[in-house]
Amino acid sequence: MKVILRQDFENLGKIGEIVDVKGGYARNFLFPRGIAYAALKGNIKALEEEKKTVEKRYQQELKAAEELAAKLEPVSITIPVQVGEEDKIFGTVTTQMIADALTEKGHNIDKRKIEIEEPIKALGIYGVSLKLHPNVSAKIKVWVVRE
Repeated sequence: MKVILRQDFENLGKIGEIVDVKGGYARNFLFPRGIAYAALKGNIKALEEEKKTVEKRYQQELKAAEELAAKLEPVSITIPVQVGEEDKIFGTVTTQMIADALTEKGHNIDKRKIEIEEPIKALGIYGVSLKLHPNVSAKIKVWVVRE
């Protein structure tokens, strides 16, 4: 059975491709989840319109992410932590702690978008990246200081 993919799907193909799959797989898995359409003329036209709206939404999200990245570049946050001997932190600075500090500054960023290269286990200044969009990331400075 020939189907048109509505979205990128691993092991099948990219959006808009016409692929050949077994009928049961299409009827029981792809169609109910909205991953594919049957390859009919009307559906091909509908997919072209859907592609345009997806591309427009992608461009809007990209522009919004770039604007947010420009706002976040000069931001630096301070995280007070308890320290022991030789200025070693009890535990590590987590992405949740960074997200909470950003929220206090007025930037609501999901903790899953925060990427820490290596665990922060000592006092100092660290560069942390924020993955705002697949093509846009921003770097902020995190100051880890004694509580």
